[in-house]
Amino acid sequence: MTILRGALSVLLAVFAVFLTAGPAMARTTLKGSDPVEGASLSSAPEKVTLTFEGAVSLPADPINVTGPDGSSWIVGTTTVTGASVTAPVQAVGPSGPCTLNYTVIADDGDEVKGSVRFTLAAAATATTSEAAPDTVSAATAIATAAAEPAPAAAGGASSGTSGWVWVAIVVIVVGVLAGLGVIRTRRGAGRE
Repeated sequence: MTILRGALSVLLAVFAVFLTAGPAMARTTLKGSDPVEGASLSSAPEKVTLTFEGAVSLPADPINVTGPDGSSWIVGTTTVTGASVTAPVQAVGPSGPCTLNYTVIADDGDEVKGSVRFTLAAAATATTSEAAPDTVSAATAIATAAAEPAPAAAGGASSGTSGWVWVAIVVIVVGVLAGLGVIRTRRGAGRE
């Protein structure tokens, strides 16, 4: 009967851990975009915006846009404000289906990747250098990303530690404590 109580205690503790760790394990998902998924645009956008369900940070080269012929659009300096990511873009290539690919880093440190597909109804026209978005070299972008402090994850953990790691640690500790309780109970029962 004591073993059954010990096992039930462990199961309840594991269940409680999973209930409280739910928010830490939540994935950051795309909530909206401009252009929207499946949109047909009469002219090329001058900027793209992605809005996520939670705050994100940016890796090097977080956004790229490709046209129907595989040509890469010119993407300027990407900025993030909380859950909103914006980048100036300059279209390159013919009309047709385009794909905006993105990579962001969620508060738990996981990379979130995805894409938004839209159609450009008219071929991209050349713009003057004044209208071209600000561009930075890859080395500058990496140096800037390295200099920015990483946001702290919920609970004070570093942003590189996944919620699953903390869940595993708690489950192991609870299991060890339950095992020690069972051993102690058996030793106490053997003395009677």
